[in-house]
Amino acid sequence: MTPGKKLEGLVAATITPMTPDGQINLPMIRQYVDYLVNEQNVKNVFVNGTTGEGLSLSIQERKQLAEEWMCQGKDKLDHVIIHVGALSLPECQELARHAAAIGAGGIAVIAPFFFKPTNKDELVAFLQKVASEAPEIPFYYYHIPSLTGVKIRVEELLDGIKAQIPTFQGVKFSDMDLLDLAQCINKNEMGQFEFLYGVDEQLLGALALGANGAVGSTYNYLGRQTNLMLQAFAKADLALAQKYQFLTGEFLNFVIKLGFGVAQTKAVMTFVSGIPMGPPRLPLVGASSEFIVKAKAKLDSIVWPDGD
Repeated sequence: MTPGKKLEGLVAATITPMTPDGQINLPMIRQYVDYLVNEQNVKNVFVNGTTGEGLSLSIQERKQLAEEWMCQGKDKLDHVIIHVGALSLPECQELARHAAAIGAGGIAVIAPFFFKPTNKDELVAFLQKVASEAPEIPFYYYHIPSLTGVKIRVEELLDGIKAQIPTFQGVKFSDMDLLDLAQCINKNEMGQFEFLYGVDEQLLGALALGANGAVGSTYNYLGRQTNLMLQAFAKADLALAQKYQFLTGEFLNFVIKLGFGVAQTKAVMTFVSGIPMGPPRLPLVGASSEFIVKAKAKLDSIVWPDGD
């Protein structure tokens, strides 16, 4: 890992490789790290999140995965952020302590989504209790209201949060509400917080508003192309940046109509990378052979501006 280096650019929301019988497949992580770094030019990862089926894993499995990513990412990855959110506060705290103990680059937490916080103060109180268990590493709030049902605006959450959570570093903002994101960035005049956007097909819009980077599943297999989009945007070549965003959107629009989720993401990553990601864990079911054939044909048909 790279101590003190700002988290920006692309962060792959990692997939959890599984064996055909549904056990986590730790030996795949080494090959996975090398693929991200060498083939996709992605050196940051977000482990045990939505794409990684984190909430479907046991606490022990989540610890094993975190340890393996830290081990295999040593001297290769810049940042390993571990998602430690759970429904149980003690479990969140246990995972936070573990992440700190193994030297994670940061931790992230979603809002609890069965008994939900109903206002900012309740949410911050929960987050503070988790963050305090890892007082030496950056803390990120993982905002994903479409899955948690917790719709407390991040703009509101930011007010005074540093006083209550000194390690608060930023937000994984997985929501389409660009007004909320814009207000957050507008408040961040001193640049003390990082805002990492989590809706891959809208990343260019978030960059225009001032997002620092992105956390997403497509960066596992479209990281190289998305990095070229970031480069085009940085050079103010909006037409080229748009081309990359539109082509990513073309693929996602196609697969979303077929039914696209974590299971299908595992299938796409398998046929693009050659690394067997295995099936998802129930209640999710594996991608159909029809989906795989159609998704592969669509992705193969796309001609990227770099000639690939």
